[in-house]
Amino acid sequence: MTDFDASLPLGKTTEYKSAYDAGLLCAVPRSLKRLELGLERALPFQGVDIWNAFELSWLLPGGKPVVAMGEFRFPCHSPNIVESKSFKLYLNSFNQTRFASFAEVEQVLAEDLGRVAGAPVQVRLIGSECFGAERLFALPGRCIDGIDIAVSQYQLEAELLAGAADPADIVEEELHSHLLKSNCLVTWQPDWASVLVRYRGGRIDPAALLRYLISFRQHNEFHEQCVERIFADLMRFCRPERLTVYARYTRRGGLDINPFRSNFENTVENLRLARQ
Repeated sequence: MTDFDASLPLGKTTEYKSAYDAGLLCAVPRSLKRLELGLERALPFQGVDIWNAFELSWLLPGGKPVVAMGEFRFPCHSPNIVESKSFKLYLNSFNQTRFASFAEVEQVLAEDLGRVAGAPVQVRLIGSECFGAERLFALPGRCIDGIDIAVSQYQLEAELLAGAADPADIVEEELHSHLLKSNCLVTWQPDWASVLVRYRGGRIDPAALLRYLISFRQHNEFHEQCVERIFADLMRFCRPERLTVYARYTRRGGLDINPFRSNFENTVENLRLARQ
């Protein structure tokens, strides 16, 4: 258990409130894990955490319910992340609350989430009349999951990347895997993800990369922290000139979290995958 567990709703009996309550949101300092990764000073990347909400509803002034989907973009330089269960409870508190318009709901969400994150949060709501326009995507590049390898390491082992890059063979490529699994830092519930690695530098042995990603299988860490760890380990062992790591996690409680970190790309598309 960690020092901040006592303030979080994780693993506790929960009262589901249906009246708006911004006080349900809980912050988790990003510095807790960045200190461990040596990222407490200047960040070696820029990026964003894209959250998608699929269970969002409120009432119109006349009492008629509205349903919507939401996209939330948290900048990676924000001091805090929002703990996911508290985010779910907060969104549930909209269910029996009356708002005048979509614009009012977006403004409330942006103000509350920005206050807890410590930085501006972009909010986009999608009404039910637009649901049919939502699309599924596939990650670009080569899927490395078909590589025939023997695996015995299911506890995180960064050294699996040692010697994985060939500095004499400079390439630009995109590799992805659907085999990333980690566990919640507090509850140990499984978190499932697909991950994209886009880089320019010495060619990375895809088998070594796959073994490394599989080694997260029994590792306990939040989504954002896993992606920053993957970025930091690839930079330490493979030393690419350019690097992007983008993970698409499956949803839990109507929310999915998709961290994006890069030292050369500033924006990313919200690539919803089939498992999401």
